[in-house]
Amino acid sequence: MAKALNVIESLQIAELDNYFREACLTKLPVQVDKIDPQAAVIYPIILRDRLEVILSLPNQPLRHYTTTIPQEQVEQIVEQMQASLSRTSLTEERLPVAQKVYDLIVRPAEADLQASKIKTLAFILDGSLKNLPMVALHDGQRYLLEKYSIALTPGLQLLAPQPLQRQQIKVLVAGVSQSTQGFAALPGVESEVSEIKSEIPAQVLLNQTFTSAAIQKQIRANPFQVVHLATHGQFSSNAADTYILTWDGRLDVKQLGEILRTREQSTPTPIELLVFSACQTAEGDKRAALGLAGVAVRSGARSTLGTLWSVEDKSTADFMAEFYRQLANSQTTKAEALRQAQLKLLKEPGYKHPFYWAGFVLVGNWL
Repeated sequence: MAKALNVIESLQIAELDNYFREACLTKLPVQVDKIDPQAAVIYPIILRDRLEVILSLPNQPLRHYTTTIPQEQVEQIVEQMQASLSRTSLTEERLPVAQKVYDLIVRPAEADLQASKIKTLAFILDGSLKNLPMVALHDGQRYLLEKYSIALTPGLQLLAPQPLQRQQIKVLVAGVSQSTQGFAALPGVESEVSEIKSEIPAQVLLNQTFTSAAIQKQIRANPFQVVHLATHGQFSSNAADTYILTWDGRLDVKQLGEILRTREQSTPTPIELLVFSACQTAEGDKRAALGLAGVAVRSGARSTLGTLWSVEDKSTADFMAEFYRQLANSQTTKAEALRQAQLKLLKEPGYKHPFYWAGFVLVGNWL
C-alpha cells in the first residue's frame, strides 16, 4: 500500500509540474505524524470499477477501504453534490447526496478516526473530487465541518511542517472594490478590508494603489506573514487562465509566484498564508481546483485560502473578520481558524446554506 501511496503522490506532483509545463517541485516527503499527531490524511482514489480510500493515521500502518462502485456513478454523485450547493437548492436536495459522498469517503474510516482522537482531516483529492468542499459532507446528523478541522493538500511531499509564527501577525491586504478593466465593482471588498483592519494590523493597497508594481514593492520591503488579495480572479486547470486582477492589469499564476518569491532574497520570513477572496473557479472546468493547488505551490506560501465558487459579498466580509480574529489567537491553527469562521456563518440563520460557508478551502500546511 505504501507503494500505491508513492505512486499517487508522484501523479499529483506530475500533474502540477505539467500544469506549469516545468518541474517545480523538489521538496522531500514529510511524515504526517511529524507535522501533527492529531491529524489524519485521507486519500480517496477513483478507479474504473471501485473507490479506494487510503487512510494515514499518526504512528500507524496505512489502512484502506474499498467500495465497489463504477467510476461513472462516482462522477454522477459528485456532479449531483456540486449542483446541490447552488444558492437556490433545498435541504432535501442537498443532504441525501452529501450523505452519499460521506458514506463513500469518510464513513468507513469513522471508527479509526475516533479511536485515534483525530482533530484535523487533510484530504488529498482525486479527479473531480477536487472541486467538492469536504466540509459539506454530512453523516446524517452533522456536517463534517462540525466534527473536524479540514485542509486540502496536493500531496504530503509538498508540506512544510512548521506551525504559524504568531509574535505579531502582519498582513498585506490588496483589493479592488471599484469597476476596472470591464470587471464589475465588488462593493463588499471595502467592508471586508475594514473588518480585517479592525481585527489585525494591516497594510492596505486599495483600488488605484493596488498595482503590480506596488504589491511587488510592499512584499519585497516588508516581512508580511499573510497576503490577502480581495479582487476578481480565476482558478483554472490551465495556468494561463489562472490570474488575479490588479488595478492596472492582471497577474497570472507564474507572475504572482515570482512576485511572492522575490521576498525570499531579502528576508528569511516565509509567507505563511496567501488568501484569495472574491476569486472563483473557472465555470465548467472540472479540474479548476488544480489552479488553486497550483497557486498554493507556485507562490511558495505555506498555505493558501481560496474559494471553490464566487461567494456572497456580505457573508465573505463576516467570514474574514472571524477568520482573522481566530488567527490572531496563538493557540489556533489555520485549519481551526477556518473552521470557526465557517461555523460562525453556519450558525447564522441567513447563512445556514453551505453556499455561504462551504466554498472556503485551505490548501497546504494547516498548522
